[in-house]
Amino acid sequence: MSHLPELPPHAFAKEDGEDDRGFYAQARLVTHIDGAAIAALTRFYRTLIPADGRVLDLMSSWVSHLPDDVAYREVVGHGMNGEELAANARLSRWFVADLNRDPVLPLDDHAFDAALCCVGAQYLQRPVEVFREARRVLAPGAPFAVSFSNRCFPTKAVAVWRALDTQGHAQLVSLYLERAGFAEVEAHLLADGSRGDPLVALVGRA
Repeated sequence: MSHLPELPPHAFAKEDGEDDRGFYAQARLVTHIDGAAIAALTRFYRTLIPADGRVLDLMSSWVSHLPDDVAYREVVGHGMNGEELAANARLSRWFVADLNRDPVLPLDDHAFDAALCCVGAQYLQRPVEVFREARRVLAPGAPFAVSFSNRCFPTKAVAVWRALDTQGHAQLVSLYLERAGFAEVEAHLLADGSRGDPLVALVGRA
């Protein structure tokens, strides 16, 4: 991949090469991290996302883990399953798109005050292109928070993700953000995994 020439040629291959749309056709109304990790992420969002801000939730589902008592001007969700997105009460509007096929977001430049991607980066086969799109739609200085744990659908996670540990995942996501043009990339350990799921967030500024 031209954006990441240091990675091996098959870094973004998947064990399951079938169309992702078929895999995600059935709604999964479950959470992909445990309650303690969700609570830690919600606390983090409370400090990161401005109240009354415009929020983009990439690779979302039926929950966005935003604090219930904070009002946002708009929350736009993206995902692969319309039933899941329709069940997400925090979304003002949503759209379905396969970013591995087409990473372009159907959204205006500088339209959001924060962007989120929770436990989804491991599935991206064109991560730098997707992250560049996230930077395009963010207002200058706005944060993009990419969080991840040690869970995934292994047949749909890319090869380089499956080959790395948590520290390696953090370095990889940081590389994605830097190559996409984000500044001030910082890592935050939200849950250390000693009593449940680990959770790490990398934040870059547009």
